[in-house]
Amino acid sequence: MKPNHHLDDSTLLAYAAGTLDEAFSVVAASHVAICPACRSAVRAAEALGGELLETAGALGISEDCRSRTFAALEQAALYRLPVAAPRPALPRALTQFLPVASLEDLAWKKKAPGVAIFDMKLHASAKGQLRLLRIGAGRAMPEHGHGGEEITMVLTGAYVDHMGRFAAGDVADLDEEIEHKPVVERDGDCICLVATERPTRFKSLAARLMQPFVGI
Repeated sequence: MKPNHHLDDSTLLAYAAGTLDEAFSVVAASHVAICPACRSAVRAAEALGGELLETAGALGISEDCRSRTFAALEQAALYRLPVAAPRPALPRALTQFLPVASLEDLAWKKKAPGVAIFDMKLHASAKGQLRLLRIGAGRAMPEHGHGGEEITMVLTGAYVDHMGRFAAGDVADLDEEIEHKPVVERDGDCICLVATERPTRFKSLAARLMQPFVGI
Protein backbone atom coordinates (compact mmCIF):
# COMPACT_ATOMS: atom_id res chain seq x y z
CA MET A 1 0.00 0.00 0.00
CA LYS A 2 1.54 3.29 -1.15
CA PRO A 3 -0.70 6.29 -0.44
CA ASN A 4 -0.90 9.10 -2.99
CA HIS A 5 -2.67 11.62 -0.75
CA HIS A 6 -1.00 12.64 2.49
CA LEU A 7 -1.48 14.59 5.69
CA ASP A 8 -1.05 18.35 5.58
CA ASP A 9 2.28 19.67 6.90
CA SER A 10 0.55 21.46 9.78
CA THR A 11 -1.19 18.22 10.77
CA LEU A 12 2.11 16.32 10.69
CA LEU A 13 3.76 18.94 12.92
CA ALA A 14 0.88 18.89 15.40
CA TYR A 15 0.91 15.08 15.44
CA ALA A 16 4.67 15.02 16.08
CA ALA A 17 4.21 17.55 18.90
CA GLY A 18 1.36 15.52 20.43
CA THR A 19 -1.11 18.42 20.23
CA LEU A 20 -3.74 16.91 17.92
CA ASP A 21 -7.07 16.17 19.54
CA GLU A 22 -7.79 12.47 20.05
CA ALA A 23 -10.01 11.88 17.00
CA PHE A 24 -7.53 13.48 14.61
CA SER A 25 -4.59 11.76 16.27
CA VAL A 26 -6.17 8.34 15.63
CA VAL A 27 -6.57 9.06 11.91
CA ALA A 28 -3.09 10.58 11.66
CA ALA A 29 -1.51 7.61 13.45
CA SER A 30 -3.39 5.17 11.21
CA HIS A 31 -2.10 6.89 8.08
CA VAL A 32 1.45 7.35 9.36
CA ALA A 33 1.60 3.64 10.18
CA ILE A 34 1.33 2.71 6.49
CA CYS A 35 2.80 5.79 4.78
CA PRO A 36 6.63 5.93 4.55
CA ALA A 37 6.61 9.57 3.41
CA CYS A 38 4.54 10.85 6.33
CA ARG A 39 6.38 8.60 8.79
CA SER A 40 9.66 10.18 7.67
CA ALA A 41 8.19 13.67 8.01
CA VAL A 42 7.04 12.92 11.58
CA ARG A 43 10.51 11.68 12.52
CA ALA A 44 12.07 14.83 11.08
CA ALA A 45 9.64 17.01 13.02
CA GLU A 46 10.33 15.09 16.23
CA ALA A 47 14.09 15.50 15.69
CA LEU A 48 13.65 19.23 15.14
CA GLY A 49 11.55 19.48 18.29
CA GLY A 50 14.30 17.71 20.23
CA GLU A 51 16.90 20.18 18.97
CA LEU A 52 14.70 23.11 19.97
CA LEU A 53 14.28 21.67 23.46
CA GLU A 54 18.03 21.27 23.81
CA THR A 55 18.51 24.89 22.75
CA ALA A 56 15.84 26.07 25.15
CA GLY A 57 17.52 24.14 27.93
CA ALA A 58 20.33 26.68 27.98
CA LEU A 59 17.87 29.45 28.83
CA GLY A 60 16.44 30.22 32.24
CA ILE A 61 13.02 28.62 32.75
CA SER A 62 10.77 29.50 35.66
CA GLU A 63 9.44 26.71 37.85
CA ASP A 64 5.86 27.73 36.96
CA CYS A 65 6.61 27.47 33.24
CA ARG A 66 8.26 24.09 33.75
CA SER A 67 5.25 22.78 35.70
CA ARG A 68 2.76 23.98 33.10
CA THR A 69 4.81 22.46 30.27
CA PHE A 70 5.02 19.03 31.91
CA ALA A 71 1.30 19.17 32.72
CA ALA A 72 0.54 19.87 29.06
CA LEU A 73 2.80 17.02 27.95
CA GLU A 74 1.01 14.62 30.28
CA GLN A 75 -2.33 15.67 28.82
CA ALA A 76 -1.03 15.35 25.25
CA ALA A 77 0.18 11.83 25.99
CA LEU A 78 -3.46 10.75 26.14
CA TYR A 79 -3.73 11.42 22.43
CA ARG A 80 -0.17 10.82 21.17
CA LEU A 81 -0.58 7.33 19.81
CA PRO A 82 2.37 5.10 18.86
CA VAL A 83 3.35 4.82 15.22
CA ALA A 84 2.80 1.17 14.39
CA ALA A 85 4.93 -0.58 11.80
CA PRO A 86 3.15 -1.41 8.54
CA ARG A 87 0.97 -4.48 8.87
CA PRO A 88 -1.63 -6.18 6.67
CA ALA A 89 -4.44 -5.80 9.22
CA LEU A 90 -6.03 -2.55 10.36
CA PRO A 91 -3.70 0.02 11.96
CA ARG A 92 -3.19 -0.49 15.70
CA ALA A 93 -4.25 3.09 16.42
CA LEU A 94 -7.69 2.18 15.07
CA THR A 95 -8.10 -1.38 16.36
CA GLN A 96 -7.84 -0.32 20.00
CA PHE A 97 -11.15 1.54 19.51
CA LEU A 98 -12.96 -1.39 17.88
CA PRO A 99 -14.83 -4.11 19.78
CA VAL A 100 -14.22 -6.68 17.01
CA ALA A 101 -11.31 -7.65 14.77
CA SER A 102 -13.08 -7.24 11.44
CA LEU A 103 -14.90 -4.25 9.98
CA GLU A 104 -17.58 -6.60 8.68
CA ASP A 105 -18.40 -7.70 12.24
CA LEU A 106 -19.14 -4.18 13.49
CA ALA A 107 -22.65 -3.21 14.54
CA TRP A 108 -23.07 -0.74 11.67
CA LYS A 109 -25.93 1.74 11.97
CA LYS A 110 -27.72 2.23 8.66
CA LYS A 111 -28.45 5.93 8.21
CA ALA A 112 -29.66 6.10 4.61
CA PRO A 113 -29.75 3.82 1.56
CA GLY A 114 -26.14 2.74 1.03
CA VAL A 115 -24.85 4.73 4.03
CA ALA A 116 -23.88 3.29 7.42
CA ILE A 117 -21.74 4.56 10.30
CA PHE A 118 -20.04 3.24 13.40
CA ASP A 119 -19.30 5.81 16.11
CA MET A 120 -16.23 5.31 18.28
CA LYS A 121 -16.19 6.38 21.90
CA LEU A 122 -13.46 8.86 22.79
CA HIS A 123 -12.24 10.26 26.08
CA ALA A 124 -14.60 12.73 27.73
CA SER A 125 -12.16 15.60 27.12
CA ALA A 126 -11.99 14.97 23.34
CA LYS A 127 -13.41 17.82 21.26
CA GLY A 128 -14.04 16.14 17.91
CA GLN A 129 -15.85 13.05 16.68
CA LEU A 130 -14.41 9.82 15.31
CA ARG A 131 -16.44 7.39 13.22
CA LEU A 132 -16.27 4.82 10.49
CA LEU A 133 -18.33 5.64 7.41
CA ARG A 134 -19.39 3.01 4.88
CA ILE A 135 -20.74 4.15 1.52
CA GLY A 136 -22.17 1.69 -0.99
CA ALA A 137 -20.56 0.96 -4.34
CA GLY A 138 -21.38 3.54 -7.01
CA ARG A 139 -23.07 5.92 -4.60
CA ALA A 140 -22.36 9.64 -4.39
CA MET A 141 -22.35 11.76 -1.26
CA PRO A 142 -24.24 15.06 -1.56
CA GLU A 143 -22.00 18.05 -2.26
CA HIS A 144 -20.83 19.44 1.06
CA GLY A 145 -18.30 21.47 2.98
CA HIS A 146 -17.04 21.19 6.53
CA GLY A 147 -17.78 23.22 9.64
CA GLY A 148 -14.15 22.87 10.71
CA GLU A 149 -11.19 20.58 10.21
CA GLU A 150 -11.81 17.07 8.88
CA ILE A 151 -9.42 14.21 8.11
CA THR A 152 -10.71 11.18 6.23
CA MET A 153 -8.65 8.04 5.65
CA VAL A 154 -9.81 5.40 3.19
CA LEU A 155 -9.58 1.89 4.66
CA THR A 156 -11.18 -0.14 1.87
CA GLY A 157 -12.53 0.69 -1.57
CA ALA A 158 -12.06 4.05 -3.27
CA TYR A 159 -13.85 7.26 -4.13
CA VAL A 160 -13.30 10.09 -6.61
CA ASP A 161 -13.89 13.83 -6.33
CA HIS A 162 -12.46 16.98 -7.93
CA MET A 163 -9.22 16.49 -5.96
CA GLY A 164 -8.54 13.06 -7.46
CA ARG A 165 -8.92 9.38 -6.62
CA PHE A 166 -8.67 8.32 -2.97
CA ALA A 167 -7.96 4.63 -2.38
CA ALA A 168 -6.93 2.54 0.64
CA GLY A 169 -4.37 4.41 2.75
CA ASP A 170 -5.05 7.83 1.23
CA VAL A 171 -6.15 10.73 3.42
CA ALA A 172 -8.15 13.84 2.65
CA ASP A 173 -6.95 16.50 5.11
CA LEU A 174 -9.57 19.24 4.66
CA ASP A 175 -10.55 22.54 6.21
CA GLU A 176 -13.77 24.56 6.16
CA GLU A 177 -12.95 26.13 2.77
CA ILE A 178 -13.09 22.86 0.82
CA GLU A 179 -16.33 21.66 -0.78
CA HIS A 180 -16.57 18.37 -2.64
CA LYS A 181 -18.86 15.57 -3.82
CA PRO A 182 -17.21 12.15 -3.31
CA VAL A 183 -18.42 9.36 -5.62
CA VAL A 184 -17.61 5.77 -4.62
CA GLU A 185 -16.27 3.52 -7.36
CA ARG A 186 -18.59 0.77 -8.59
CA ASP A 187 -16.44 -2.25 -7.74
CA GLY A 188 -17.12 -2.23 -3.99
CA ASP A 189 -18.15 -0.32 -0.87
CA CYS A 190 -15.85 2.36 0.49
CA ILE A 191 -15.11 2.37 4.22
CA CYS A 192 -13.44 5.45 5.67
CA LEU A 193 -12.13 6.50 9.06
CA VAL A 194 -13.32 10.06 9.64
CA ALA A 195 -12.35 12.63 12.29
CA THR A 196 -14.44 15.79 12.36
CA GLU A 197 -14.27 18.97 14.37
CA ARG A 198 -17.85 20.08 13.60
CA PRO A 199 -20.83 18.73 11.61
CA THR A 200 -20.75 18.58 7.81
CA ARG A 201 -22.26 21.50 5.83
CA PHE A 202 -24.47 20.09 3.09
CA LYS A 203 -25.34 22.42 0.20
CA SER A 204 -28.73 21.04 -0.85
CA LEU A 205 -31.86 21.67 1.20
CA ALA A 206 -32.85 17.99 1.07
CA ALA A 207 -29.50 16.88 2.50
CA ARG A 208 -29.69 19.51 5.26
CA LEU A 209 -33.18 18.34 6.23
CA MET A 210 -31.97 14.75 6.43
CA GLN A 211 -28.81 15.59 8.37
CA PRO A 212 -30.30 15.28 11.90
CA PHE A 213 -31.47 11.77 11.06
CA VAL A 214 -28.31 10.68 9.26
CA GLY A 215 -26.01 12.10 11.95
CA ILE A 216 -23.13 13.11 9.69
